[in-house]
Amino acid sequence: MRLTLIQIDETSSRLRSQFERYPPQFQSLFAAAGADIEWQTVLVLDGDPFPDPATLDGIVITGSKYGVYDSPVWIEPLREFIRAAYAAKTPMLAVCFGHQILADALGGDVRLAPNGWQLGRQIYRFTDDRPACFDDLPETIALLASHQDQVISPPTCATTFLAAPGCPHAGLVYDNGAAISLQPHPEFDRDYATALVGLHRGNPLSADEVAALVRRIDGPLDDLPVAKALAACLGGR
Repeated sequence: MRLTLIQIDETSSRLRSQFERYPPQFQSLFAAAGADIEWQTVLVLDGDPFPDPATLDGIVITGSKYGVYDSPVWIEPLREFIRAAYAAKTPMLAVCFGHQILADALGGDVRLAPNGWQLGRQIYRFTDDRPACFDDLPETIALLASHQDQVISPPTCATTFLAAPGCPHAGLVYDNGAAISLQPHPEFDRDYATALVGLHRGNPLSADEVAALVRRIDGPLDDLPVAKALAACLGGR
């Protein structure tokens, strides 16, 4: 399987000396899950042009420091790329900001979450509409998150399959049978998630709140079984 990574962010400059760039995070996750994937990367922030999505085997859209309400020069071309990929039924996985811009491009409502930042290890539950590729997973799963925006109302062409009390539309599956998205970050590892939480010390979190979130990150995670399920979703065109 050949996947095209639409990279819309970079590791924080405050963490770049410690951690790899975004593409290896996804590559490492899917390799650890046993998926045989060849990767190519579109560096959106560097001005790389969007390819014709109808010619691609599959697409992964990353997170970003931007919101769907921002107006960088690439955001409307990204929406057009997403709509074209959806129409072509090109397999597409979107994560965090990717989850949000996919919903936004297809008619959903994305805003700042009323309950603020969602950070560290979060527990999500599957709804009755989970895709078949997730059938082997338990009713609830734990994944790492880092976001303050979220999907408030999904587009009419999407169904919620994953939810949490603070994020009721954490996973969406789309009616074209080829697009799926997640608000949490299965590609993050514990060290990176811990470092991201640390960036919020003093704004908006106290030292005690940061320490509590870091302790939770040590709990079990379901990143590998989720990655296996996502690889199956992307490969099953």
